Amino acid sequence: MIYGVDVFGFHDVLEICKMPNKAKLNKIAKEQILKSQKNVRQIVESDRCVYGINTGFGPLCDTKISADETAQLQYNLIISHAVGVGKPIDKELSKIMMIAKVHALSKGFSGVSLEVIERLILMLEKDIIPVVPEQGSVGASGDLAPLAHLVLPLLGLGKVWVGQEIFETAEILEQHQLAPLTLGPKEGLGLINGTQFILAHAIKGLEKFEYLLDLADVTAAMSLEAYRGSASPFKKELHEIRPFDGSRKVAARMLKFLKNSENLKSHEYCDRVQDPYSMRCVPQVHGASRNAFEHLKMMAETELNSVTDNPIVLSAEESISGGNFHGQLMALPLDYATLAAAELGNISDRRSYLLLEGKYGLPRLLTESSGLNSGFMIPQYTSAALVTENKTLCFPASADSIPTSLGQEDHVSMGSISGRKFNQVLGNLVNILAVELMFAAQGLEFRRPAKCSKIIEENFAILRSKVAKLEDDRLIGEDMLAIAELINERKFIVN
Repeated sequence: MIYGVDVFGFHDVLEICKMPNKAKLNKIAKEQILKSQKNVRQIVESDRCVYGINTGFGPLCDTKISADETAQLQYNLIISHAVGVGKPIDKELSKIMMIAKVHALSKGFSGVSLEVIERLILMLEKDIIPVVPEQGSVGASGDLAPLAHLVLPLLGLGKVWVGQEIFETAEILEQHQLAPLTLGPKEGLGLINGTQFILAHAIKGLEKFEYLLDLADVTAAMSLEAYRGSASPFKKELHEIRPFDGSRKVAARMLKFLKNSENLKSHEYCDRVQDPYSMRCVPQVHGASRNAFEHLKMMAETELNSVTDNPIVLSAEESISGGNFHGQLMALPLDYATLAAAELGNISDRRSYLLLEGKYGLPRLLTESSGLNSGFMIPQYTSAALVTENKTLCFPASADSIPTSLGQEDHVSMGSISGRKFNQVLGNLVNILAVELMFAAQGLEFRRPAKCSKIIEENFAILRSKVAKLEDDRLIGEDMLAIAELINERKFIVN
């Protein structure tokens, strides 16, 4: 992959995280970067007043800065904006931010020098990853505070991850015989204007969401097997006359997962007319969430391959101070995806509840000796609590705006909060699906010797490799954690 030249997908970024050498600068990218830097220097040498190059920032945009003060201006910009608070974001998120920032700067519209961009790439390759606090961005001039923390190490300041430990930047630079850099005109602004914090959360969330969407289908199929529901709501003819891409895909997957099911065949001619919505409407509900995933993917990959700082330097004669840094374009689809992820958990909890009711041959609470044993009564409480927590996280952060920068930045996106909430909901969804998988596997025990499809049987075996059938009460909280770990490690077969 070539920074600034190739079109990156979100999977490409995740691959570069694992193998930083996978992406490089080539001759074309370097020429773009050098040309942009030259344009900025020509602007500095002219008498024209250009925002961020020879003026102050935000409400200080009308304050002219002399050429002699340019380096101090950029240094002051970085240190004054590094005001984030809260826990550090995951190291991987910081790496995604770095990759996305390098890719955007390498397109040659930001005026950031080749030396600075090559230092960021070197830090990636040497696993020197900046520590970035999780709070402080309003997603307007992009992610000012998080990005300031991301680039502090260029100046020899701040903290960095090395492995899984955190060190002072100065100590690590000395070990690698690297001197702090001095930023030239426009460089500080180019480094901290942008949406890479929001984007990193979108990319990380997309990776997890993609797997959980697939797993939710498998989990629903396993629950349907245990419930001995009907596969007729998944027939192709039904979904061709309401042809949403997501629901058609889910319906086809459900038919595949239920193919040759002895459970469903065993009650083919029973008097049950229809199943509850949480079983019957899986294509429509899961499918709607898939549509939201596709929308976020499209928007995130457009953002990934965009230039999002300010001003944009088109030539030595023309620079535009616009709003490409504004996070609204990502905040809205992130809020939409958050709701979509929460709905997967909402319907999963309803299926879990159905399996506990003691209907259609299943014992109440999925235990044959209830009374003395509580069986699976209480894990559903946990699922319900997580579902409700997710509902509270679904309030769209993008619906709010608080003026900043003395009113110069009078409408902000709050997209950074949207991104963080999205990932919180996905984390809760893992545990909600773990509960349903545990219930569905227990339910299948009462349907033996009837067999399921090959993929359901394989996933049943994977789950049973860590969690045994429940006979009498035990520490099933540990079972839930073991299943969640299987999910986080992508052990379940989903295709």
